[in-house]
Amino acid sequence: MYKVMRSFICRGCSNPVISTGHTSVDIGASANLEVVDKFCYLGDMLSVDGDADAALEARIRIEWNKFKQSVPLLTNRDISLIRRGRLYSSCVRSSMLHGSETWPVRKENEVALQQAEMRMVRWMCNIKVKDRVPSKELRERLEIDDIILILHQNRLQ
Repeated sequence: MYKVMRSFICRGCSNPVISTGHTSVDIGASANLEVVDKFCYLGDMLSVDGDADAALEARIRIEWNKFKQSVPLLTNRDISLIRRGRLYSSCVRSSMLHGSETWPVRKENEVALQQAEMRMVRWMCNIKVKDRVPSKELRERLEIDDIILILHQNRLQ
């Protein structure tokens, strides 16, 4: 009988499973479970400490991948800023906030989300940081809400 080795890493995740030093736990009936610090399950990173840091990192990475796939449309000057904002909200932002209803979000997590989003918003609007255009004004041009507001709304639903 052949023993099959299985990998529990999602194809979309580039992070390997990180072990804690305990190699396995005996659960009886001659079965052992491997103990890990974090792992990918259905595209979401789960960590042993129960915080949202690993999930947030994975979601921001996924958001950047979606954004880079959509750059030709999101930066096209022939498409109005409002339409670009709608496209961004439906494709990019929705992929980043997927599963956010269960995240125990801290202030530094919110800051990381806002920074990632504003880098994309500035790229879509072709505005550099040194141009000193307020984030609120850029979101108004695209007619999108603040990502933290959307995150809080998702958690309340």
